[in-house]
Amino acid sequence: MEQEQTLFGTVEMTAIFSGEAHLRAMLVFEGALARAQARAGVIPAEAADAIVSACRVELFDIPVLYRDAAAAGTIAIPLVTALTGQVPGEHGRFVHFGATSQDAVDSALMLQMGDGLDLLIDGLLAIGDAAASLAERHRRTPMMGRTLLQQALPITFGLKAARWLALVTRQAQRLDTLRSEALVIQFGGAVGTLAALGYRGLPVMELLAEELGLHVPDLPWHTERDRIAELAAAVGVVAGAMAKIAGDIVLLAQTEVGEVAEATAPGKGGSSAMPHKRNPVDATFALASARLAIGEAPIVLQAMTHEHERGAGGWQAEWAVFPSLFGHTAGAVERVRSAVTGLIIDAERMRANLDLTGGLMMAEALTMALARSIGRPDAYRLVEAAAERARAVSGSLRDAALADEQIRSALLPEEIDRALAPLAYLGSTNQFIDRALAGYGELRSSRHRQ
Repeated sequence: MEQEQTLFGTVEMTAIFSGEAHLRAMLVFEGALARAQARAGVIPAEAADAIVSACRVELFDIPVLYRDAAAAGTIAIPLVTALTGQVPGEHGRFVHFGATSQDAVDSALMLQMGDGLDLLIDGLLAIGDAAASLAERHRRTPMMGRTLLQQALPITFGLKAARWLALVTRQAQRLDTLRSEALVIQFGGAVGTLAALGYRGLPVMELLAEELGLHVPDLPWHTERDRIAELAAAVGVVAGAMAKIAGDIVLLAQTEVGEVAEATAPGKGGSSAMPHKRNPVDATFALASARLAIGEAPIVLQAMTHEHERGAGGWQAEWAVFPSLFGHTAGAVERVRSAVTGLIIDAERMRANLDLTGGLMMAEALTMALARSIGRPDAYRLVEAAAERARAVSGSLRDAALADEQIRSALLPEEIDRALAPLAYLGSTNQFIDRALAGYGELRSSRHRQ
């Protein structure tokens, strides 16, 4: 699913968390509350109908409401006042009946986060589709595996893409689970007792959840913010996952490595001074967006200390954080989607980089081949010495091994050649790729079944 990009976010996620969208979600809450209370016999059905008819965002002056919210302390207060004025006759007295500001604000946020999670999951699945294709297509495309930014052992690009795929699969699964478990209504009245509704508090809570399509919590959770924090942490982890993929792409696209490049487009990736430049723009902005999001998630964790039955400062901080957190994470997801979907793979350069060290990256494979007859400690010592000799003369590990009498007495030349063949030392690569593809396939199937 392609989204329209902004520098550090997307237009679609910005719309979900806009001030207008939050007011609309609060009006959805107020309308659903009226319907639930009418169904429970708390207010007249005619009053509920009148309230629902008035819960249309176009009837309200949004800038004025937010201006008044700065003095009132919450947007719910001026909104309820304005909504009451829109409801004709005596029906207005049943607006926001038995509820408190936090009920409306938090339940609206849950509705917005539901839409936001859906958008993130769609973006992750789009990345997954592209990564799955790369993993299958490049199963046997050898490249250098790197540890601490140094050449280590051969892998395939298919395996690298499979690891991206598995990472994305886990994020989508986690968000999907949270969407099913953590999105609950907030409805407790002034201090979480629903005292204003008497014995009909719990029935109204259950009917309200049904009306909103949210889950019923065990208790009102005004100041117990574990669900909110878990959602923030999960979205922050998604941003971190995007930073991992984008970071790989940036490093692989370096001139000295040159193994991948982002797809070209008019005006993309150039320089104002250097005509030759081809910068990895999507991956770069994915990293920037992810860093912004990762910096925002801890604010929600720090704000978990909500005093008694209404937080002073922590609750209010969440209002500013969640739009930015979801927005920046959406930006990271969309930029990674764009980068991975159009990624250009230079298999020849990957192969050339495998040969840069004259086979030194196959030292472990040669060690393991030797270890079968002389044991690993002695094998390691012999291969380490051969590698040092190869480095000293800028030669190959093969030549150094063939020149070593102890190595040659333990291995035939053809056995040395087999040990030094990159594609022969890939271990369980194919099985790991199959596992990643199967896990993603199951996720895709489960989404279709929903």
